[in-house]
Amino acid sequence: MDAFMQAAFDEAQLGLKEGGIPIGSVIVHGGKIIGRGHNRRVQEGSATKHGEMDALENAGRQPASVYRDSVLYTTLSPCAMCSGAILLYGIRKVIIGEHESFMGEEELLRSRGVQIEVLDNPECTHMMKDFIASKPELWNEDIGE
Repeated sequence: MDAFMQAAFDEAQLGLKEGGIPIGSVIVHGGKIIGRGHNRRVQEGSATKHGEMDALENAGRQPASVYRDSVLYTTLSPCAMCSGAILLYGIRKVIIGEHESFMGEEELLRSRGVQIEVLDNPECTHMMKDFIASKPELWNEDIGE
């Protein structure tokens, strides 16, 4: 696992330790992390604080050119909401830890010119499968089921 995916994975584990859903994300610009976050829906009682959304929030207000030249790393395939934010801010590359546990809107992103790289990382897959098995009701709530 490279350093940026490791940072996203560490964020996911932090969310799990906080009693939340283990999905983490980082945004990288110019070889440096400018935003990091994890799913905080449970911790903050939020309807929208997915890992990617938290990372965008923590990256703060940036010129469009910064987001266009950034790479978003996420431990799990991005859902429709997070994919919409990726498109809105013009992020051109997304690196995904795994999509076996959940297949997000990768085809939509590809159709809009976003480069998608799926790592099929066993640590990410194991973490999500364990979580889904142990807390299916929380997982289903997170994905809107």
